[in-house]
Amino acid sequence: MLETILAISGKPGLYRLVSRGNRSLIVETLDEVKKRMPAFAADKVISLADIAMYTDDGEVPLQEVLVALKKKEDGQLSTFDYKKASHEDLAEYFSAVLPNYDRDRVYPSDIKKLISWYNLLVKAGITDFDKVLTPTEGENIADREVKE
Repeated sequence: MLETILAISGKPGLYRLVSRGNRSLIVETLDEVKKRMPAFAADKVISLADIAMYTDDGEVPLQEVLVALKKKEDGQLSTFDYKKASHEDLAEYFSAVLPNYDRDRVYPSDIKKLISWYNLLVKAGITDFDKVLTPTEGENIADREVKE
């Protein structure tokens, strides 16, 4: 499911992949407004499924971190006030989610972004972080016609 949820550098929030155009992606905001807009090749677009967090043992996919955060928060919105929290409070909170995270390479801003993304996903009703799309899900009709 995280394959179709995108982060676009320089733009706040998260976006759902709606369709693919010739030279752009059509994305929709995850907030209540559901505004659609194009994302072009010049925009740095990354799927949440391609993001990982550094640990002392290597990297952990973001979906595993989100599952751990969901477990800590019982599937509800995070009650932690990450916007006003000190660096020490963020580190303490995140160590309860991912105990062996790399404290040198995971910055407080990364933790804040993770919590804000988690809250956006929960508000949008996306809580099944383990679900992986099959190769045909999320394709355009035009893509399928070309393959046939």
